[in-house]
Amino acid sequence: MRIPFFDMVAELAPVRADVDRAIARVLDSGVFVGGDEVVGFERALAAATGARFAIGTSSGTDALLAIGMALGWRHGAEVVTTPLTFFATVGAIVRLGAVPVFADVDDRLTLDPAAAQAAVSALTAAVLPVHLFGLPARHPDVPAPVVEDAAQSIGAGPLRGVAAALSFFPTKNLGAVGDAGAVLTDDEALADRLALVRGHGARPKYHHVVIGGNFRLDAIQAAVLAAKLPHLAGWTSARRAHAAQYRAAFAAAGLDDVRLPPDEPAHVYHQFVIRVPARDRLRAQLTAAGIGTEVYYPSPLHQAPALAAVAYRAGACPKAEAACAEVLALPIHPALPASAPAAIVDAIRRFYRG
Repeated sequence: MRIPFFDMVAELAPVRADVDRAIARVLDSGVFVGGDEVVGFERALAAATGARFAIGTSSGTDALLAIGMALGWRHGAEVVTTPLTFFATVGAIVRLGAVPVFADVDDRLTLDPAAAQAAVSALTAAVLPVHLFGLPARHPDVPAPVVEDAAQSIGAGPLRGVAAALSFFPTKNLGAVGDAGAVLTDDEALADRLALVRGHGARPKYHHVVIGGNFRLDAIQAAVLAAKLPHLAGWTSARRAHAAQYRAAFAAAGLDDVRLPPDEPAHVYHQFVIRVPARDRLRAQLTAAGIGTEVYYPSPLHQAPALAAVAYRAGACPKAEAACAEVLALPIHPALPASAPAAIVDAIRRFYRG
């Protein structure tokens, strides 16, 4: 049984007609950047997430950059974050001249609130937890502003920080047909600043009052996302149902070697990530059996060559380092056949038990 890690064609199929109509509507309008499609999606997104404001951006990475610019992250400022995340989280910090300060993860693989609190200093401009794999990080009790990297966790709960960055990369729980993102905030002044920053800091046109960037959400992506947004709750339910199927299959298999992700109501399961011994050999056997998997992430960011100037030693974040040798993501997209979790767990059982 061939089971791909993700199947975008199958996931898109039930809403393809709605998406086609949305794209045609934009093409017929001749308005490809900004306009009513973007405004309409922003309003629908804010309503769906419970945030006062949603500001569309060109990607999740650019959402983080826009937040940092709007909050004034500058050279020498520190941003406390996790080493177990996609590079964009830390790349945005460094690109603005700020310094990433890494605090270790907890057993949930999200930023440890106590470690984050201990890492805060007089130079801290923000704390940036990541809601990894769809699981909301615990909110740190810190005096600095908290910015949420929610790229993988749309629908996982209400906004708790000053802002949250979303990604609509095609494989996300709500995916565009290209790159797209957004920022959520309840702060009206910050929302206004973000809208200014995403358009080169111009207000009015050609009158540039701050340094910004080209972080605008295009109209086609906004229209596609608006067409797909009403289906998000159903897709989230499907992901949670697949997670329950995995848990039942693992329980029946009696695989004590396998550590499952936290079973929490807010988890939206962007990924179903297990921790296993002999991860690379298991993955090779699953690949040979036609089962797709992925490793998020093979090394922690405090050891990334691009961040060598930050100079963290090996062992500085031991929980993140240990996780990177063990994590393995299994297929969990909404179009996954109901029989797939049991088949995948059976293949894992054969690897460990023969």
